[in-house]
Amino acid sequence: MHDLTWDPERYLTYADQRGRPFVELLARVGATTPDLAPADVLDLGCGPGNLTELLARRWPDATVRGLDSSAEMVAAARERGGPVDYEVGDLRDWAERAEEQVDVLLTNATLQWLPGHLELLPRLVARVRPGGWFAMQVPGNTGEPSHELRRQLAAEAPYAVHTAGVSSPASHDAVAYLDALVAAGCVDVDAWETTYVHVLTGEDPVFTWISGTGARPTLQALPDALRPDFEAELRRRLARAYPRRADGSVLLPFRRVFAVARVPEARR
Repeated sequence: MHDLTWDPERYLTYADQRGRPFVELLARVGATTPDLAPADVLDLGCGPGNLTELLARRWPDATVRGLDSSAEMVAAARERGGPVDYEVGDLRDWAERAEEQVDVLLTNATLQWLPGHLELLPRLVARVRPGGWFAMQVPGNTGEPSHELRRQLAAEAPYAVHTAGVSSPASHDAVAYLDALVAAGCVDVDAWETTYVHVLTGEDPVFTWISGTGARPTLQALPDALRPDFEAELRRRLARAYPRRADGSVLLPFRRVFAVARVPEARR
């Protein structure tokens, strides 16, 4: 496993397009209990905090926290200020804190980095108080050229010796998450998929998008002497796979998978 750091500034490129799934996920939390007034809300994998702030806006009377494994992301989130408390930590470790529960637990575009995360869901659900809500979203586009071309190039010489074992995102379909949450005892489970068609502009826009997320572990694993050639070749392959349209824009289809569920009230 390679040490990995994240670049908040690069990640926030196309922040509006990246943020839309979070907004649509949040809209479904409490759908069957519109008077939901949580006391404790937690965003697992909060990144630079720009989206976590939306939780504080929706529930201004709640204690809202964000947790992320990246010190760089948490530093950027803290610099934003606002009513959210941020912490550096691993969500798998947080899931083991049996003494801590929250009313709303949300994780957006994070679980795909954790191998075996489907088996982690019951532990996360157990950290939600009875009557509370669990919500998740993961990218479901790992079969698209944006990922396939990066994997293929990374497996070629002279890059393969450096990229073996790097983190790579993976996810399941909506039915798999629905079944896992039902098995964990949740009710009102709502699972769905959406494919966004992002209209991107700028130089090498698909490379710019993936270099802040899915391709970053691969790029960081490469030595400085090899990275420029790798990037140049990946840009060329992506440009062929995602051609420019007549207006100069590039379309990036992006499938995402969502699930929202309620933890039932404790029996009396």
